Amino acid sequence: MTPETARATPTAGVVYAASAYVLWGVLPLYFLLLAPTGPWEVVAWRVVLSFVFCLLLLTVTRGWAAIRVILRTPRLLGWTALAGLLIYINWQVFLLGTLSGNVVETALGYFINPITTVLLGVFVLKERIRRLQWVAVGIAAIAVVVIIVAYRSFPWIALSLTASFGVYGLIKKKIGPAVDAVSGLTLESFWLLPIAVVQLVVVAQTSGLTMGANGVVHALLLGFAGVATAVPLLLFAAGTRRVNLAVIGMIQFLTPIMQFLIGVVVLHEPMPPERWIGFVLVWIAIAVFVADLLLAGRRGRRIARAALL
Repeated sequence: MTPETARATPTAGVVYAASAYVLWGVLPLYFLLLAPTGPWEVVAWRVVLSFVFCLLLLTVTRGWAAIRVILRTPRLLGWTALAGLLIYINWQVFLLGTLSGNVVETALGYFINPITTVLLGVFVLKERIRRLQWVAVGIAAIAVVVIIVAYRSFPWIALSLTASFGVYGLIKKKIGPAVDAVSGLTLESFWLLPIAVVQLVVVAQTSGLTMGANGVVHALLLGFAGVATAVPLLLFAAGTRRVNLAVIGMIQFLTPIMQFLIGVVVLHEPMPPERWIGFVLVWIAIAVFVADLLLAGRRGRRIARAALL
């Protein structure tokens, strides 16, 4: 590998990862454009159309061999089924929050997510974390308590999002390189097809399906749900293969920052003083968390240089 190629690989990784997080950041605006489609119908179409899009990708990229390998491994099939259930919960809660005027609370969930990931590493993978990381965890916990007590509202949307996505990430880490991004999303969507079909039937029998009932533009926008779901996930996978997790950890704050600004500035969601206090505490926790990452990276580089001398 030439020096130019070595430098270009991390740069491309940052571009891929940042693109994924920017797309996730603007998703609330896209889903709001789908009105009058409700959250249950949107998620159902999201599952069905993601599956169709992944089938096309597998055909174009000739990835069916990878799928066949996974199908012969029951353990991997089980993990993809569990991952599918978790990402379904995440998608459904996110849509319920977005379409009920709670975009700010969805942002809170993704602000807390890196700290949730740290806790999962401690309690599930038995990893040891540094003192500053414990400080960040403590401040984040205080922030949640403040929001519950002072704002008198349990942030179930935020906590459900961070828990489901955190455990989803843990499973993706566990199955690692054995399941590539396209194969993983294909199987996750496949396992969710029965749930999606049931939801579409129930919506059809109650409020009525909106697909095709609100003009061509609306139908095209709703039909784009599969692409809007799959593309950021594929960009994210491409980015994580090229840069280290410390960089990814800092880039991922793009999504909740954008969602927070959309909720407050664009949608004018209420932000009373109690809620601001909770968010400021979360941001302090994030600042401590990022500072720890930077300090650890600096120490690692110093040790590496010393080893070369």
